[in-house]
Amino acid sequence: QVQLVESGGGLVQAGDSLRLSCVTSGRTFSFYAMGWFRQAPGKEREFVATVVGSDATTYYADSVKGRFTISRDVAKDTVYLQMNSLKAEDTAVYYCAGLKGPLMGWVSSRYEYKYWGQGTQVTVSS
Repeated sequence: QVQLVESGGGLVQAGDSLRLSCVTSGRTFSFYAMGWFRQAPGKEREFVATVVGSDATTYYADSVKGRFTISRDVAKDTVYLQMNSLKAEDTAVYYCAGLKGPLMGWVSSRYEYKYWGQGTQVTVSS
């Protein structure tokens, strides 16, 4: 059974950085895409970033582009989300997700991802 376990969340001030990690019990290369989503209280779960395919193409939400970087370490079965210049509006529970395919729609759609972690809280104080 595939499991995804996130870590690295916490309480930081605006402008600070955090790095989230997601370790998979399966092999990351077995996933077509590995992504990060977030959900703030009272809001829908939204796409943050994803890394796709063997060439590790990356996609970002406009709200995080230029501040967040997604990467993966296949040898460690781990996906990272480096978050810089954090803002109060980045406060949310962050979820790691895995997509094995086939891709039926958009790689940024949470409905494409079957495997999810338990989430890690990120709180940014202004």
